[in-house]
Amino acid sequence: MATRSLRCSRAAPAASRTFPPALVSLSSQRPFSTMPAQRFLRSFQRDSTNSANAAAAAVTAAAGATSGGPGPQRKRRGFFRTAGRVTGVLILAAFGSYAYFVWQSSHPPDQIPQDPSKKTIVILGSGWGATSLLTSLDTEPYNVIVISPVNYFLFTPLLPSVTVGTVDARSITQATRLITRFKKRAVQVIEAQADDIDLKNKTVTFEDTSPIHGHVGKVSVPYDYLVYAVGSENSTFGIQGVKDHACFLKEVGDATKIRNRLPQEEVDRLLHYVVVGGGPTGIEYAAELRDWVNGDLKRWYPEIAHRVRVTLIEALPNVLPMFSKHLIEYTESTFRQNDINIMTRSMVKDCDSENVTVKTASGEITKIPYGLLVWAAGNTTRQLTRNIQAALPDVQTERRGLKVDDHMRMLGAEDSVFALGDATATSWAPTAQAASQQGTYLAKVFAQMARKDELEKKLAAAQQTGEDTAVIEKQLAKASKIRPFHYSHQGSLAYVGSDRAIADLPWGEAGSISSAGAGTYLFWRSAYFSLLFSLRNRSLVAVDWIKTAVFGRDCGRE
Repeated sequence: MATRSLRCSRAAPAASRTFPPALVSLSSQRPFSTMPAQRFLRSFQRDSTNSANAAAAAVTAAAGATSGGPGPQRKRRGFFRTAGRVTGVLILAAFGSYAYFVWQSSHPPDQIPQDPSKKTIVILGSGWGATSLLTSLDTEPYNVIVISPVNYFLFTPLLPSVTVGTVDARSITQATRLITRFKKRAVQVIEAQADDIDLKNKTVTFEDTSPIHGHVGKVSVPYDYLVYAVGSENSTFGIQGVKDHACFLKEVGDATKIRNRLPQEEVDRLLHYVVVGGGPTGIEYAAELRDWVNGDLKRWYPEIAHRVRVTLIEALPNVLPMFSKHLIEYTESTFRQNDINIMTRSMVKDCDSENVTVKTASGEITKIPYGLLVWAAGNTTRQLTRNIQAALPDVQTERRGLKVDDHMRMLGAEDSVFALGDATATSWAPTAQAASQQGTYLAKVFAQMARKDELEKKLAAAQQTGEDTAVIEKQLAKASKIRPFHYSHQGSLAYVGSDRAIADLPWGEAGSISSAGAGTYLFWRSAYFSLLFSLRNRSLVAVDWIKTAVFGRDCGRE
């Protein structure tokens, strides 16, 4: 009855509620049964929820104690997620930077036109020395004219790779215009062959060698400063038949010629490749050739690949005389493993279209049949260099090239002519490394000379107006002190085949570190890759290397 009254009292209005006296007396004690139903239900639900949560937490804790817990897993997932995001951002940043530099390299800025009141620098050549100078030179204080038979720079260390299709010839050439168009003041580039220099009147005479001929024949241009960087040419040592039948390896056309003369018939003779010269060029070409045979010819022409022979002839007691004995032995051992025959203490006496006559170490005269003869036996001076020596017989007495002082000034014309690279006779080896450093040094010299000329004008103006000249005189004295050139040897590198290379690197004052093998090969590639002058060349060479690794060498003719 009491229960029914409770149920009815919820539906009845508060004013009409009536309870028996006994129930009223009990309600004053606020027993549990008299709590409002909603509060009771809410309390019950809350207690049930808390109990369920506690039970779930206990189960999770028990599972975590068994499996190691989700905490570390969550941390690992968070780490990999963050690393992935960072990697993605870095990739996007690298791609964006690459795209920006590509855009920048293809959009040259406006240039200041040449000014007749400025002094003129004429640069002869576009090799390592000339290009290094041109890259570092501030052209604003000068009018600069470049005269060269070709309108590009050739990265010669990778030239042997062109002969077998590892690298495309266009990937290692850099148009001179791509350098000059980014200079402050416009640079005039003339594709011509300089054939005479008038040291007294300071003029250079040249003849157009471009395939696009106009009506102009020989032209003379005056100069205030002349940079003589024409390099050298291949030396045949007066051996009959070499110029007519041998292929050289100095220009990009030489590499293409070698590639197009790869033999097709007369197997026994024509599959014999003879390389004359055991320096870096000859060694690297022989190594690249054997890599081509082992890596591509065996795959596509297995019936003739095993018949290919490679012979290297060197007049000295061993190959690569500029390297340590350990590396020379390593190179010779690698060549023997790759079936490359090395003939040291052997001199070429004569050659014709089919045979090369050699005097061996034993004194025997023998004829070696060949299909392709590659001449990498050294360099000699160009005819223009010999003409300059003939004009200055008292001071230019060195047969190897032009004599220069410590500031790269040519003896006999120190006031206006600078010479560098292979065209000079210095105590340093005639390498690309030395020519590049000389070019960079000469760019600093020209900048200092421009500063000196500017200070001399300021000093003259200050003296006329009666101003204090002490500060200007001090600055002028500093600008007049030009430091002599100092060659810093960065080491020697050579590729010896089978993805191996050798390196002699300087260490300390007089020591060196010798390295050889696959790791050195990666260093050899990265070193030459970093020396390429432009982003374009680096991109093209990288693509060529990837194509060769994935698809093999390009064996087609050009």
